[in-house]
Amino acid sequence: MTGSIEQGTSQTHGNTHILGFLVRLPRPMEGVWPALATPEGLQRWFTPADELEPRLGGAVTLRDLGSGRITAWDVDRVAEYTLEGGGRIRFHLERDGENGSVLRFTHEFQGEGETEPGWRARFERLIGQLSGG
Repeated sequence: MTGSIEQGTSQTHGNTHILGFLVRLPRPMEGVWPALATPEGLQRWFTPADELEPRLGGAVTLRDLGSGRITAWDVDRVAEYTLEGGGRIRFHLERDGENGSVLRFTHEFQGEGETEPGWRARFERLIGQLSGG
């Protein structure tokens, strides 16, 4: 199985922007979770996590995005980081057959900043990493 990134969605409500992606990944959920929920995993494809307390309410600092709290945490399934100035970033994993998983991603933020091409490039790095590239 290879990974794929479906067409992203973008909505704007006033000053709030919501980007969404559905990403098919070539690994089972257990193999993807560390890339979304550990400092080492996030650094490989997204950004360094200078602080990450892996629990609901735990502190999180994502370099260049800001500091905040973990606002949803369901091990092997959901990690949501709410950052002051960086918005809300949610990773939601689901099974996709025997050997794959689907990532439902949402980034809600205010003002300008994150773009669909920027996230697409990050997800391409994630797929490459999980594919052994």
